[in-house]
Amino acid sequence: MTRTAGASAAVATGTAGASAAGAGSGGGRGSRTVPAQGGDGGDGAPGGQGTAAGDRDGAPDGRDGQSDGRDGVSGGRDGAAGPRRGSFLAPYRRLFAAPGSLAFTLTALVARLPGSMLGVSIVLMVALTRDSYALAGAVSATGVAATAVCSPLLGRLVDRYGQSRVAVPAVLVFAAGMGAMLLCVHHDAPAWTLFVCAVGSSAVPGVGAMTRARWTELYRDDAAARHTANSFEQVVDELCFMVGPALAMVLCTTVFPEAGLLTGATLMVAGTLAFAAQRTTEPPPHPRTTAADGTAAGAGAPLRIPELRMVLVTFLATGALFGSMEVATVATVESYGSGTASSAVLALQAAGSCVAGLVFGTLPVRGSATARFVTGVAAMAVAVPPLLLAGNLPVLAVLLLLAGMATAPTMITGMSLVQRVLPPARLNEGITTVYTGLLVGISAGAAAGGWTVEHLGADAGYAAPAVAGALALAAAVGGARRTAPRAGRARG
Repeated sequence: MTRTAGASAAVATGTAGASAAGAGSGGGRGSRTVPAQGGDGGDGAPGGQGTAAGDRDGAPDGRDGQSDGRDGVSGGRDGAAGPRRGSFLAPYRRLFAAPGSLAFTLTALVARLPGSMLGVSIVLMVALTRDSYALAGAVSATGVAATAVCSPLLGRLVDRYGQSRVAVPAVLVFAAGMGAMLLCVHHDAPAWTLFVCAVGSSAVPGVGAMTRARWTELYRDDAAARHTANSFEQVVDELCFMVGPALAMVLCTTVFPEAGLLTGATLMVAGTLAFAAQRTTEPPPHPRTTAADGTAAGAGAPLRIPELRMVLVTFLATGALFGSMEVATVATVESYGSGTASSAVLALQAAGSCVAGLVFGTLPVRGSATARFVTGVAAMAVAVPPLLLAGNLPVLAVLLLLAGMATAPTMITGMSLVQRVLPPARLNEGITTVYTGLLVGISAGAAAGGWTVEHLGADAGYAAPAVAGALALAAAVGGARRTAPRAGRARG
């Protein structure tokens, strides 16, 4: 049980690294003040035109209002009476009608899939060659910590200099670090060299965040399309985290220990270079010396924005829920005598999130984004405690499927809220900052879940994610209350 819990915690840590480096939901162009063209979640002024006094999450004059706004119910450009009608996939077909959208999506997919492979591959490679899960987990955790520091900095450079100018050298630095780690493992170099390589390979380009920025550039005046794009990108993330770890395990255990990392690094380099070559859809950079949409490009540090801080703190606790739930699920399934089914059960949870995300992307956005976010976090928090009473594998699988269905809508709404309040010149930096919070939370949650299973037993394993869910809900509610007065002043 100890070895299983330790390995699961390390795997969750590796998955978290991919979230911060390669994932990212949102990517809207909304700024802290409502621009004339409006933004996500419903532009309340007539005809979809936002006003300077409009509340981002408020009533008819706000960005989330419902009277004749882009996402409103009656007459809005992206309202329910508009392009939302038709078949289930109509919004997605409409999304990919933009020239170049399919090309950057496919190349980004090649670069993003390895993100969910790298952590698992490092853990298995080190554990199989050095016979130490402790060393494997420590090396993986070092890489996660370095990525948490580097990701927002790389995001800032992308905002300032452009995607291709930053992504290409960054992925080459990453390749050098991964290549050095493979050589150190193959030639049985001292353990400390693995930590150095883990730090050196932390320059992972945030391809997921860059894809959101491209969708935003393509649909800057179409809030409904941006909502669908956010939903689609979240589904892609879930699919990557379903396929990637399993692929890494097969390669490392059936080919040779370094096969997973070698394959993942190769795909990431090739995919990133191909993605960077798609220049026609690349958003323009925002140098510090110029202005974008009337605001200074270097102004408005993301952490100064109350809404972003709310989502960041909530994602810290949400990440802890994810990390501890993975460890608890592996331990619980093993306690039922069906340890080999843990991957399938976790995949079922991710499948629930995928389905919910796809459906959510076809629905018109209504009401307050903050209220939707709090509701989603509440659904996630409420879905965890029943897992403590599952008792058998079929019931656990159903409960995890239902719990997963609350994940994608919550993540989509949270990142949509973030993208709305970020200045365009800080878009990538803000997205990666928030996802760094998720990364840190998953790592801490995996460790907490492992401790809970080891000291309290598998029966109490879901206590850790239940506590994390309660903390996430408290953070969301508290943050919503703190941002409400500011929204009220904006309306006034």
